[in-house]
Amino acid sequence: MAKFLAELLGCTLPSKGASPMFESKSHSRVGLKSSTKQKTTIFSTLASEKSLSDCKKEQQWKLSMYGSITPVCFTSPLIEKPIGKESMPQTPPFSAMFDSSGYNRNLYQSAEDSCGGLYYHDNNLLSGSLEALIQHLVPNVDYYPDRTYIFTFLLSSRLFMHPYELMAKVCHLCVEHQRLSDPDSDKNQIRKIAPKILQLLTEWTETFPYDFRDERMMRNLKDLAHRIASGEEQTYRKNVQQMIQCLIRKLAALSQYEEVLAKISSTSTDRLTVLKTKPQSIQRDIITVCSDPYTLAQQLTHIELERLNYIGPEEFVQAFVQKDPLDNDKSCYSERKKTRNLEAYVEWFNRLSYFVATEICMPVKKKHRARMIEYFIDVARECFNIGNFNSLMAIISGMNMSPVSRLKKTWAKVKTAKFDVLEHQMDPSSNFYNYRTALRGAAQRSLTAHSSREKIVIPFFSLLIKDIYFLNEGCANRLPNGHVNFEKFWELAKQVSEFMTWKQVECPFERDRKILQYLLTVPVFSEDALYLASYESEGPENHIEKDRWKSLRSSLLGRV
Repeated sequence: MAKFLAELLGCTLPSKGASPMFESKSHSRVGLKSSTKQKTTIFSTLASEKSLSDCKKEQQWKLSMYGSITPVCFTSPLIEKPIGKESMPQTPPFSAMFDSSGYNRNLYQSAEDSCGGLYYHDNNLLSGSLEALIQHLVPNVDYYPDRTYIFTFLLSSRLFMHPYELMAKVCHLCVEHQRLSDPDSDKNQIRKIAPKILQLLTEWTETFPYDFRDERMMRNLKDLAHRIASGEEQTYRKNVQQMIQCLIRKLAALSQYEEVLAKISSTSTDRLTVLKTKPQSIQRDIITVCSDPYTLAQQLTHIELERLNYIGPEEFVQAFVQKDPLDNDKSCYSERKKTRNLEAYVEWFNRLSYFVATEICMPVKKKHRARMIEYFIDVARECFNIGNFNSLMAIISGMNMSPVSRLKKTWAKVKTAKFDVLEHQMDPSSNFYNYRTALRGAAQRSLTAHSSREKIVIPFFSLLIKDIYFLNEGCANRLPNGHVNFEKFWELAKQVSEFMTWKQVECPFERDRKILQYLLTVPVFSEDALYLASYESEGPENHIEKDRWKSLRSSLLGRV
């Protein structure tokens, strides 16, 4: 995990000659021109452009890191009347929980600055003791927590305690405080509180289903659900069954997805090995499989959205979890993580980069290599128009790898005018200002979309992780008085919830199994094999390259 983070957080968009995912001191010099086809583009949705200074101001944090966000009041932030079986609270979509101008922190309408261990400013929850925050999560007859608070606390609480420990506390509060264990308790009272507790459990299982891979979590869930369903209300039993069945389906889907990834990984082979053993078996290239770059961009979008969909929001927090200074025990996630979908997604980025470099270095003839470069430029351009920035960045990264960038005779045959727009939009300077502008445009287009295609927003994932990492590192989890710094976690939840909205979009394009199979399973060159293929295509230019070429021929081909 440490190696994964070291590689991930050192990344910017590589310049020519850099390997994927690693920082480069020079900037990319790749671009492309706009498509001749009339398609909806990201920039057509931007009503106005913000200046660079405005953008920098937006990205500065409080305490030199993040600035405060203006709170937005949503409709019915609190449930003001008891909820019967006919009107249980509903989980809103993430876009309704957090919007571009802020988030709902209007959780407690009180004129006091503190109440029950929770501290407010202008009615906005800023901090509190961990116990008070847990109490604030649990509903009662007259209160149901704001949905933004539920998401934010469930996301951030794992920095301080295991989810199973939180679940145990929630169950205890529900049972003891709401007297669910008392057979003589007022049935009318239970009838009022039961649907609220059930809804809290439903929101937890729907948003953080991977928590329930832990048997302790599932045991506590079933125990509390059984207490709710043991009454006379048939509706509660039905709702409990639906909740647990839905959870089991999600966990089964995750297991199946992990099996597929493991199978793909186990069958991956270095392309050079296959070439040496079965030279006739890899005569195909991507152009013979998919001659249309627009179709390839669409199939890449299928892969991106499928893999995004399996990343749980908690994985962003678990990736950077550290020891809680108030906890004498080991950190909350010193145990083996329940999932590794985030790492698998970054591995896909690297595979795509190496795939692009392999396809470019494979052809023997210079004109074929140049044609392949221009093909991938067209794919990248269409990825940009779709809003698939992760594939776009992976393609650029592959074309910027040293074995590709050193092919000067090949690049001389490429129409460099096609690179201008891409060079401008993906320039990593000013903290990827141009890319962030394009991402805002894609997000705005998604909010006002008239078609499923226009809803697609696939961010450059490594940069998203980097932003969340610096937010986590730049602000303390606890205040000097030991309270949880909840203002930090509002901002963390806002960033993660935006991603949650994007990952739920269904891909509108038709699947092509042949193309997908090729993209996911075709062998790719290792870095050494790429250099060897590059030297074989265009010979070494200096003594260092000549020595390396001889060494690679000897080690990889057994030739002198």
